[in-house]
Amino acid sequence: MRYAFLQEPPFCFTDASGRVDGCDAKLASKICQMLDLGDFSPIEAEFAELLPGVADGRWDMTTGLFVSGERKRLVDFTRPIWSLPDGLMVAKDNPLGLKGYRSLARHPSAILAVIADQIQHQTALQNGVPPDRVRIFATQAQAAEAVAKGAVQAYASVAMAHRGYIAQRAAARLDVVDVPASEKQPAAGAFALAKSSTALRQEVDRCLNELLGCPWHREMMSQCGFSDGDIDRLL
Repeated sequence: MRYAFLQEPPFCFTDASGRVDGCDAKLASKICQMLDLGDFSPIEAEFAELLPGVADGRWDMTTGLFVSGERKRLVDFTRPIWSLPDGLMVAKDNPLGLKGYRSLARHPSAILAVIADQIQHQTALQNGVPPDRVRIFATQAQAAEAVAKGAVQAYASVAMAHRGYIAQRAAARLDVVDVPASEKQPAAGAFALAKSSTALRQEVDRCLNELLGCPWHREMMSQCGFSDGDIDRLL
């Protein structure tokens, strides 16, 4: 299985030994083993290449991505593998006192970082953030560095991804603000496969039906910072 991933802990990341780790990668690898597909072959990609790459056959499956109607026109998704709220990465102690997208929109000088093609860009605009106060980056690391340097005042993504990034960087002077449910409900993410891979998607879903919520899955997800409540939203 050729598996496309991003450097986005706790979902996927390369550890000190060069091995790809993280909850999405572990789940995909377990499925590859259950289906006896042979080698599990992670391929690092930028976010903007994930869906085009699976659609044109460069890889077989992507790491978990938020499911949307627009994306479903290009690829097929498995059943959800997580359901998570958005968050804003901000400077340590949150100097602007940001509480979510709308409070950032009310700060006339506050600039928001997003990753190209991620859903949080549209969510920010829907919550009143002016387009001219949004800066687009290619990677999590670039957006986080912009926050750390003060080039932007917040970076919007999945709150869990922000916490995973900060946990690996003890010296980083960064915090996370959870976006309130009134601005964005927790949203489902799933593996993406090509529309021509119906049989494989069905087999992956069969494995997910067995794995999600089982003791192995709960223990693995807890090691990545997920609670039983996070998992129970899937069941």
